[in-house]
Amino acid sequence: MSSVAWAPAGRRLRALARAELALLGRNRGVVFTALVMPLALPFSVRPAIDQLDLKKEGLTVGAVMMTAAIGFSFLFAVYTSLVNAYVARREELVLKRLRTGELSDAEILTGTALPAVCVGLGQALLLCVGCAVLLDTGAPKAPYLILLGLLAGLVLSAALAALTASFTRTVESGQVTALPLVFVSMAGSGITFPTELMPEKVASVCELLPLSPAIRLVRAGWTGQLSAYEALGAVATALAWTVVAVFAVRRRFRWEPRR
Repeated sequence: MSSVAWAPAGRRLRALARAELALLGRNRGVVFTALVMPLALPFSVRPAIDQLDLKKEGLTVGAVMMTAAIGFSFLFAVYTSLVNAYVARREELVLKRLRTGELSDAEILTGTALPAVCVGLGQALLLCVGCAVLLDTGAPKAPYLILLGLLAGLVLSAALAALTASFTRTVESGQVTALPLVFVSMAGSGITFPTELMPEKVASVCELLPLSPAIRLVRAGWTGQLSAYEALGAVATALAWTVVAVFAVRRRFRWEPRR
């Protein structure tokens, strides 16, 4: 596609993103969850982290808490807030009206997701800097892995939010339909408990969960303890989940209220 063709699409996306950002700012509950939860929850698991033998696996408290905070940002700043956004816009017939204009389906879903994704990205970058200063994590040994992990986590969280919204009837029920992925990711993706400390067979299964590759890449970016083969495997797993989620959204996403 030429740059001339990209220009109108870019303007449409910016306009939709600005409108979505204004709507997001009016929902104080969602704003609180998106901004405060990822920053507060890692400190709630600090006592448990202090009891773990992290040095055995070459980990530090700072690196574990930082990746936990970024994982919570994926879940709350992006995933759960976007589930609410997609369902709310659908029930208010906003998505249906947008489809009658020039915007394509992909542009509508992307433009709606942009504010939450940008919030998640901003939080992640702030957390990286803050943890490096306050928790003495030091400089990342492989920053490119952190960037890959952030990209994978943010894109997949948005795609999974659209998929979850497709079978969520109301905004209120979105608080329930989002819980399975939140709980599974917190327990098994290395957010609250590093997969490096799990039994080998359990870890091999948990590494296949949707957000596990992103968390693994982010953590490895600080520790440097990931071979090129393992990094490629994590990227491939994240890409596979993203392709599956996008395909499912294209087939299952509902643009009108479920009656």
